[in-house]
Amino acid sequence: MTLIKDRRGAGPLLTRRTFGLLAGAGAASLALPSYLRAQDKPRVVVIGGGAGGATAARYLAKDSDGALDVTLINNTETYTTCFFSNIYLGGYRDLQSITHGYDALVSQYGINKVTGTAVAIDRDAKTVRLEDGTDIAYDRLVVAPGIDIIYDSIAGYSEEAAETAPHAWKGGPQTEILKTRLDALEDGQNVVMVTPPNPYRCPPGPYERVSMMAHVLKAKGYTQSKIFVLDPKETFSKQALFQEGWETHYPGMVEWYGPDVIGEIAGVEVAAGAVETGFDTFEGALLNIIPAQRAGAIAIQADLVNETGFCPIDAASMKSSADENIYVIGDASIAGDMPKSGFSANSQAKVAAMNIRAELTGSNAFPARYANTCWSLIETDDGVKVGAQYEPAEGKITATSTFVSQPGETAELRKETYEESVVWYDSMIADTFGITV
Repeated sequence: MTLIKDRRGAGPLLTRRTFGLLAGAGAASLALPSYLRAQDKPRVVVIGGGAGGATAARYLAKDSDGALDVTLINNTETYTTCFFSNIYLGGYRDLQSITHGYDALVSQYGINKVTGTAVAIDRDAKTVRLEDGTDIAYDRLVVAPGIDIIYDSIAGYSEEAAETAPHAWKGGPQTEILKTRLDALEDGQNVVMVTPPNPYRCPPGPYERVSMMAHVLKAKGYTQSKIFVLDPKETFSKQALFQEGWETHYPGMVEWYGPDVIGEIAGVEVAAGAVETGFDTFEGALLNIIPAQRAGAIAIQADLVNETGFCPIDAASMKSSADENIYVIGDASIAGDMPKSGFSANSQAKVAAMNIRAELTGSNAFPARYANTCWSLIETDDGVKVGAQYEPAEGKITATSTFVSQPGETAELRKETYEESVVWYDSMIADTFGITV
């Protein structure tokens, strides 16, 4: 396969044709012998209908050619992507364009879609219990619950406080709250963002969000408002690229402070619109508080996590280290060098699906290959990216090649990078939900 290279060597330019090859190099589609199709179908249940879970369900159903009984459990009828939610925040997309349904998975692939909340996994009985008391049996289980917010990791913050000071780190209502609050700001009113400690979903995400907030304020002609970024980390993803972009596009508007300046995040007073740090208090009409994170609650209930709050897995298959009948994919997993991202989850889902098919139907399994790219928009047509290819090595998922945009790139190249991200999004949705955007 020949891939188009960008002019600075920062990874392959993405097209619809190459997306599936990059994201799922370890997941070949295999026809099954007719005698396997005649047998009773093994049952595979998938918890979580996001980039990981929906992809896993689709590939399990599609590539087993009907030999598996696949059930997908998700607590909502539709899924709003976290990836591209910052683009929505910046006004480049509407909410409908990042919200997708499961109809194609049901009608085209025969997947059983269950709308409900999985509250317990009985690993001995191999059943999943829903909030309404229903039990669903499985032979193999895919756990893809994403992340949960650890509200009390910041003193004074809570799920109730998030209705006023949104984290917006899960797509949907929180995303809408943040946009409404941002659009209501007047010139001279400030934004205070608290970014999360590692590990967390979408490492460049907070800083793209800062860029999109600044874009909105700049587009309104605001000159007095500031965005204060309070960071518990000494460095962050694509730091040189974001800081170059902020200085270029939003001079004087964005102020980033790391722990050497602010000390610790001491607490938040939502009613007062204030964040207290070890050395100062920052006030804003809009507080965007993004706390620490852990694997979704169902993974914790099932005792699939370790002391980090996330789930260790086998790097060659995405199988849980705690249970040979369970696979954990996406943000809930400890995936070595891979970041917690939608692209990562999609890639991991294909490896897990391939291995589950091999176990349950006798189809072939191939060595795992993973891929990820994270795109970020800094200002209109100013897109940057970072990514890598990965393989299992020495017990973990290890990067074998990496690429990243560079400071000082041409406007033409940055525009191409943003356009590439749009192609990726559309391809990702088609690959995950079986629909054309």
